[in-house]
Amino acid sequence: MQRVYLDNAATTRLDPEVLEAMLPWMTDNFGNPSSIHGHGRIVRSAIEKARKTVATLLNTSPSEIFFTSGGTEADNTAIRSAIETYGLTHAITSPLEHHAVLHTLQHLAQQDTIRLSLVRIDAKGNVDLTHLEELLRTHPRSLVSLMHGNNEIGNLLDLDAVGALCNQYDAIFHCDTVQTMGHFRHNLQALKTDFIVGAAHKFHGPKGVGFLYVNANNRIHPFIYGGAQERNMRGGTENVYGIIGLAKALEIAYRDMDEHRRHIESLKQRMIDRLHEKIEDVRFNGNSADLSNSLYTVLSVSLPPSDISDMLLFNLDIAGISASGGSACSSGTNVGSHVLSALPGIDPDRGNIRFSFGKYNTAEEIDFAVDTLAGIYQKEAKLA
Repeated sequence: MQRVYLDNAATTRLDPEVLEAMLPWMTDNFGNPSSIHGHGRIVRSAIEKARKTVATLLNTSPSEIFFTSGGTEADNTAIRSAIETYGLTHAITSPLEHHAVLHTLQHLAQQDTIRLSLVRIDAKGNVDLTHLEELLRTHPRSLVSLMHGNNEIGNLLDLDAVGALCNQYDAIFHCDTVQTMGHFRHNLQALKTDFIVGAAHKFHGPKGVGFLYVNANNRIHPFIYGGAQERNMRGGTENVYGIIGLAKALEIAYRDMDEHRRHIESLKQRMIDRLHEKIEDVRFNGNSADLSNSLYTVLSVSLPPSDISDMLLFNLDIAGISASGGSACSSGTNVGSHVLSALPGIDPDRGNIRFSFGKYNTAEEIDFAVDTLAGIYQKEAKLA
């Protein structure tokens, strides 16, 4: 059976070039990078070379890049360590953030470590910058944690505008850039951010490895203790071959970004057009159908109410199509998407599917997915 993978916002297929770069560090080069003998020094040199690669691509200093186990650890490190180090008592986020951010801040608020404010969003899921400024004016020197690209509806944050507001009110700005890293170019010399994060498996690298950028103006306490690794910022033996793979994957992403963006945008537009042709009253959540104002890898589809709305993903999977009903980090639960639930005017009776695209997808796969989805609806209509 043909299988089509359209869940690239959850994870991406490992690039063969990345695997090739990783293999020697799984076999021959096995030394502990903290060891001072030759085996260890070879590995330490490779890690620092990878750090320099990441820093160069992001136009920053290697001293500002710290490797982690992924985006969730990087987010937790930035949030918890900034609050502890600087004695912050107030944080601002949105109801649409990834749970790595939202749950962390909610937990800290429940412990009375901080007071938490949620910035308003409009019907499309865009952050109300006027309300953000009101919150900052009332609570200067806050932690602001807002994502660059929403993993479910594809909305993009105006990083320059938020960074300027944070700078004006002496706030600390943490931005979850997991979904845009490797898909957009980040110039960290120009961005007014204190922390950004990346996860290799979102841009065709290995799972279980990511990084945290800490602006040189910040000196935060570690989140994980237990060793002097990562310049005393993250205890634990480094995931060496993961770090090598991350750097190679990001290098490839930047090398081929323009070509891949054109290809993926054409697939997204093709799906939008064909869904309009095949399914009456199809809609799109957030800004995801606006190619000039959204994460080009994500399309959040809202389908007409039907008796099969709750079974759409199951039926697609049976037909060989992998997609998501929201964030993959919540898949397998009975809890609906907190992102869609927070959007004003969302009809809970409509079926919602997130399709997310990658460089390995084809136009034929898009056609197959749309035809299959339309067929499911036509079959349901005949049975009604």
